[in-house]
Amino acid sequence: MLEIKNLSAGIEGKDILKGINLKVNAGEVHAIMGPNGSGKSTLSSVIAGKEEYEVSAGDVLFEDESILDLDAEVRAHKGVFLSFQYPVEIPGVSVTNFIKTAINQIRKAKGLEDMPASDMLKMIKEKSELLEIDRKFLSRSLNEGFSGGEKKRNEIFQMAMLEPKLAILDETDSGLDIDALRIVSNGVNKLRSKDNAVIVITHYQRLLDYIVPDFVHVLVDGKIVKSGGKELALELEEKGYDWVKAELAAG
Repeated sequence: MLEIKNLSAGIEGKDILKGINLKVNAGEVHAIMGPNGSGKSTLSSVIAGKEEYEVSAGDVLFEDESILDLDAEVRAHKGVFLSFQYPVEIPGVSVTNFIKTAINQIRKAKGLEDMPASDMLKMIKEKSELLEIDRKFLSRSLNEGFSGGEKKRNEIFQMAMLEPKLAILDETDSGLDIDALRIVSNGVNKLRSKDNAVIVITHYQRLLDYIVPDFVHVLVDGKIVKSGGKELALELEEKGYDWVKAELAAG
C-alpha cells in the first residue's frame, strides 16, 4: 500500500530525513519510535504532503503511484489521513458540519454526488457510538475549548467517518490520561481491517500496550536504524534510546 524509497527531506535547508526505506502493506500496523528531533513528525508530514517540507531524494508510493507531486488535499482524497499532534481550533464550525464537508469533498473528487443526509446521519450515529462519543459533543465548534483527550477522540472520529486506506497517527497519545488513551486506542483498534493500514508515531511504549503493532521501527537522526516486532518496543522501554545509539556506535 505504502512504499517509501530512500527518502531524504528537510525544511528551510536543514536535512532531517536521510534515506528512509519503509514498506507498509494493507492490514498492517507499523509503529515508528524515536527520541525528540529524530524525524518522526517530519516523516508523517512528508507522507501527508505538507508543503513546507522539501524532498531532496527518493520517492513515496501509495498504491504503486508516486504521490510526491500531489498536494495534501489530493492525497487525502486518495485515502491518506494524518492525525495531528496539535489539532487546530475552528470556531463557528461544528464537528458534524466539518465532517460532512470533508466527506462530500472526497466524494466530489471521485465524481460522486453528496452523501444523502439520511445516510450521513446514520453513519454519524454508528461511528459516534463505536467511539463512545456523546452526540452533544458533535454540535460543538471544532476543537474549541476541547481537552487534549477530546481533541484526540475527535481526530479518531474523523478517521472513522472518512475511512482512509492509510491512517498516520502522529503522537496521538501526547497529553492523554489513561482513560482517554484507552478510549482513543479502542477506537483505532475497532477501525483496523485487512483493507487499511496504520502508522503509529510515538515516543512511548505505553500506547503500544493498547494498539499492538505488527512491526516497530526505530528512527534516529533521520534514519531507520532498527526494526522488529512488538517486543522491540518493550526493549526500548527497558533500555532507552541510548541503547540503540550505543549499538550504532559499536557497529
